[in-house]
Amino acid sequence: MSLWTLIKLLALTGVLAIMAFTGLLGYHIWVAPLGGIFGQMIPTPSEVVARQTDADFAKNIRTAELPNIDPGERVFQKAHELLAMGKMNEAREKLTSIVNVFPSSSSAPVARRIVGEMNLDEVLSASHREGKQIHTVKRGNSFLSIAGEYKTSIDCIMYLNSMMELKNIQPGEELLVMPLNFRLLIEPQRKLLSIWDGGRFLREYSIIGLNTVGKLPSGSTTISAKSAVLAGHPVPPQSKDYRGAEKVIQAGKPPFQIRGAAESAEALPNGIILRSQDMEEISLLTRIGNEVEIR
Repeated sequence: MSLWTLIKLLALTGVLAIMAFTGLLGYHIWVAPLGGIFGQMIPTPSEVVARQTDADFAKNIRTAELPNIDPGERVFQKAHELLAMGKMNEAREKLTSIVNVFPSSSSAPVARRIVGEMNLDEVLSASHREGKQIHTVKRGNSFLSIAGEYKTSIDCIMYLNSMMELKNIQPGEELLVMPLNFRLLIEPQRKLLSIWDGGRFLREYSIIGLNTVGKLPSGSTTISAKSAVLAGHPVPPQSKDYRGAEKVIQAGKPPFQIRGAAESAEALPNGIILRSQDMEEISLLTRIGNEVEIR
């Protein structure tokens, strides 16, 4: 075979190879993907669209504003369902978790109100005996001595035993008593006063008036005195007017008062004003010596 013939055969082989490759490339693009080197060199139209779609999706994710997810709201919806089914204990657990874990949730104020009402009903119920004791009156006992023995208040003894006024007590008589070891938390900036049993939230109240000389400093103090006032005159616990009188709590250092809105604000040189019905509840749950925290 001559050299010229060999060159022509090689040229023909190259042309045939190019034609075969071109045919396979066209088949890869227009008929069915062949993968391999063809898939690496030139993606199919569907792959191009998919890659563009993925890129656009990623771009949209980066630029889109994701919705604000409020986990407290989800828990609240579950608690609402439990309340509708009458599962009070389970509902209270859910609501309490909002108070403790999601305090900034939009549902937290409503959750605190509902939990507070449930807690207060339980704490002040004579039928709920947890945290309460039965005292059998002994000779020489008085309401004041019983209150001191159990670290409670005359107000609380009267309420738990359905007394409108103090009466003579006889040896052998039984009285339901409840130690009052709760803590008051005052948050002037948020205008809130709450009651806590250790680290457990109990009840929250709105402060409707602040009449203080300067800013109340953060820190702890105690309740130094409790009293009742009616028409500007002090009312002793043994009076029949005591239950209807306006209750006043006096804090130690810094000295300030906590009282109901019925009294004139001008008479409070340094005081925190609450609704009268709220003040009545707080008076039932506190005693001299309780801690008061200002935050």
